[in-house]
Amino acid sequence: MREAMVDRVLTVPNLISMARLLLVPVFAVLIVRGPDLAALAVLAVAGASDWLDGVLARRLGQMSRLGQLLDPAADRLFILVTLVGLAWREIVPWWLLAVILVRDLALAPLPAVLARRGYLPLQVHFVGKAGTFALLYALPLLLLAQWDGAVGAVAGVLGWAFAIWGIGLYWVAAAVYLRQARSLLRTVGAVA
Repeated sequence: MREAMVDRVLTVPNLISMARLLLVPVFAVLIVRGPDLAALAVLAVAGASDWLDGVLARRLGQMSRLGQLLDPAADRLFILVTLVGLAWREIVPWWLLAVILVRDLALAPLPAVLARRGYLPLQVHFVGKAGTFALLYALPLLLLAQWDGAVGAVAGVLGWAFAIWGIGLYWVAAAVYLRQARSLLRTVGAVA
């Protein structure tokens, strides 16, 4: 069931999502040039703001269509920029970036196709949220794995565990979204 939406643009959750989007280029510079601690701090702030904007949207009754677009866009950009930066620095293999990018490119046309038929973007599925959550934990852990000693070793194991689960859940969510879209489009075809 979809919750009530507000049409306002300037809501607290939307402002938080916009601020998170503004952190993307800051993070991009930090991940490429360093220092890693500053990059990790920006990632932590971005992750906390991702959680906070969702909580505030529900508690304040400020769920909006713009928020439904901004929040996942910020998540995708952070994941993409982080993966590019980590691959550029040879911390993760390029195939990891490719697996995520192919999935996102496969789903990219869905909102436009659904909008042409009069549908709003699909509701984010809990599997998709779980996959994004896992990847948003994996990437800073993989960066932290570059540190020497026990911290780096543990971060590496946890980072790869989160990455593998995140990729799996990301692709399961893609299948769910494609099935939902196909079902909606078949309904439209049957009514027409």
